[in-house]
This record gives sequence, C-alpha cells and structure tokens, in this order.
Amino acid sequence: MVALVALVPVLAGCTGDSSDPDVGPTKPVSEKPVVLTFGVYGPEEALAAFRSTVTVWNATTDGPEVKLHTWENRDRMRAALESGVPVPDVFMAPRADLQWLLDNGYTQPVDELLDERGVNFGDGYSRDALQAFSTDDRLQCMPYSVSPQVIYYNKALVNFERMRARGLEAPDEDATSWSFEQFAAAAEFASRPRRDTKGVHIAASLSGLGPFIDSGGGSVFDDSVDPKSLTFSSDDSQAALERTLELLRNPNVTLDEDQLADATPLEWFERGKLGMIAGYRPLVPQLRLVEGLDFDVLPMPVLDSSATVGDVTGMCLSRKAASTSAAADFMVYELSVPAVTRVTRTGYLLPANLEVALTDAFLQPGRMPDQAVVFNNSIRSMRLAPMIDNLPELEAAVQPSLDQLVYGVGVLDLDAVTQEIDDTSTTVLDPESASESPSPSD
Repeated sequence: MVALVALVPVLAGCTGDSSDPDVGPTKPVSEKPVVLTFGVYGPEEALAAFRSTVTVWNATTDGPEVKLHTWENRDRMRAALESGVPVPDVFMAPRADLQWLLDNGYTQPVDELLDERGVNFGDGYSRDALQAFSTDDRLQCMPYSVSPQVIYYNKALVNFERMRARGLEAPDEDATSWSFEQFAAAAEFASRPRRDTKGVHIAASLSGLGPFIDSGGGSVFDDSVDPKSLTFSSDDSQAALERTLELLRNPNVTLDEDQLADATPLEWFERGKLGMIAGYRPLVPQLRLVEGLDFDVLPMPVLDSSATVGDVTGMCLSRKAASTSAAADFMVYELSVPAVTRVTRTGYLLPANLEVALTDAFLQPGRMPDQAVVFNNSIRSMRLAPMIDNLPELEAAVQPSLDQLVYGVGVLDLDAVTQEIDDTSTTVLDPESASESPSPSD
C-alpha cells in the first residue's frame, strides 16, 4: 500500500477552463464497434448531470458509444447486480460494497490502467480516500466522492450570537470546530417547550454514536480491518458514551417516542421544530427546497479529539468489461475536472477530486450552507467502518440494545447494555467463537 499511496492521482490534462469535459483519445475504427455501459445511482438531478457527461462523450469522440444505466440508490443498484443484471463496464460503488465486489470478482484494479494513460498520482486526492479503495497493494476503484457526517443546524433555533450574549457556551462565527459542551448548550438553547421545539436528534445506530465514541477516546470495533466484536463495553468507549448519553437521553432536548412516531427526525428538522441533526452532503439540495428554513453546518462536536464517520464512493472498472482499454479511457474522462464539476454543481456530492472540492462548484457561495468548507475539513477526521459485507446484519442484531441505550426510560445500566451489544455483535462478526463461548448460565 505504501507504494500506491505515493501515487495519489491528479488527472493530468484534466484541468482547464473549458465548460465541457475534455474527451478521451479518438478511438480507431474496429471491425465490431464496442459499446460500453456506465452504471450510476443517485437522485434525478445528479443522474441528469451524469447523463450530460455521457452525451458529451458520445457526441465528441469517434467511439466507443457509452450507454448510461441508472438506479435510484445504492441499495437498488446492488440488488439489481445480485439478481443477475450484468455489471456495467464502468460503475459507481460505495466502499461499503467493496468487499462484496471483490469476493464476487466484479472489479479489476485501476491503478496501472490509469498510470498507462498518463494519469499522474500526486496531491489531487486525499491519502485517506485512496486508502479507502486500496487492498492487496492495488487501487481497486478510483475515489469519486467523499461523504463525512456533519451537524446540520437550524439558525433560527440555534442562534450562536444570542447564546454568546447570554453568556452561554457557543462557537465563534468563524470556528472550524466546537466542543461537546457547546453542542449540549446549543441543544438546550433550541429546546423551547412553548414553541414545541427540541434541540437535537442523534440516531441510535453505529454511525450515529460512532463519532462520539471515537471522539471520546473509545472505539466502535475491536479491529479496523478484521473485527470480531464491537467494543462498546471497553472503559474508553463507556466513558465517551456516559458523557454523550447524558445529553441524548434527556427528554427535554431530544425527540420523544410520540414525536418519532409522528414524523422522522428529518421531517421535524424541515418543519423548523428540531435544532440539530447529523447528516451527509446529499441532504443539502433537499433542505434548500424547504421554504423558510435557514440552515448551516458544523463538524461533529469534539469530546477529546475530532472524529466523524462517513463513506467514500468510487468509480470502478468491471473485470468483464467489453473493452478494458476503452473503459479505462472513459473512466479517465469521467474523473476529469470538467466532468466532475458538472456533477458537483448539483449540490449532492463532495468530490474526492480536491481541485474541484475547493472551487465554487462545490462551495457554492451565496447558497446554504454558508460553511460548506466544513465538509472538506471533516474528511481529515473521518473514520471508515471496517470493510465487512455483513454490516447491515450486524446493525440489525444490535439495534434493540442501541435503542435501549439512547431511548430507554429510567436508570441506564451502561455496563449491562454495552456488554450485551458486544456479545451480540460477536454472533455476527465471529459466530464460531460465539458458539464456543459458554452461556451465562453455565
């Protein structure tokens, strides 16, 4: 992996001020024309942007023709592939699916193919983004977008200027981080019984609690590569949870069961009745459409050190591509600055291409959120989940205990609940070991 990371890609020849993406090399006429497929997923606005990049490619090159295949989201795309739909020649995939793709032999490494096409590996992508898609000392897919979790807040409910005027803990206007104490103060400030507003909602999930555990010095998994158990019951994780849950279990500042039964946390936020939620970049276009909602973003709050969670989406190359050479040419085109810029302007993604991420195409000054740079800054503290394909099964298994941890009524037995979470996780992550362990009654 060391040799690969030294080759962080900057797509040579992909910069410039042209409004349309640079096209790949003109292809020689073959006896049987190659037709490539390009698989992407996302909201319609993003799909329309991808469609336009394909249109430009088809209109400005002699070949090969590219046909776009689209899905509404990642889950539907994966379900289609699992049902037998052919893997597109070039396709998007989240890192969370990388192990599944490798196990099924759906991809081929892209590092040498990109290098052969004059792609320079330099400072254009973060080291973490490249490592996310690197296994066996090879770059399996090229990072395309990054999605760190941040805090969205309603500026009418969480008014930092008014908080400071009252002597409350609040971050400065230009703050690039904020403490957990400031976060808790903001949640309490936004909770107004007379207006039926609550301060904050954090999901009872691994991704919801993970940033707080990591920030407080704990860890969610016992190993970042090959986990056998969750580690909620460790001393450091418990210490972080104890501080966090003091706020999250406070019914005066968090949504109660009746409110959660009535609407989702996002819906409460859109109604202007919830001060803060944790979320990812794709929320931005949706929230911009909510009339009267003035929102901004801040990083996840800091207990001891900066930490958040997230995922990286990559551009992958099918092992059974109709033409590996032509597919690699098209991938270089889709990774070019102009092509990525076209998709970035939709507002749905933070590009892994740092050159685009630092431009107005992503920052979009004059539009909410004002502090879009928070997404860029949060990448440095992003912790990725282990590359395991049974993560949904794990989350489902521990969900009842996580609900008890966050939403339970009465005195919380933190030792017992966290130990139950860890023990249950072992049945999924290391079932052989779990079956050999004696039961509590033995």
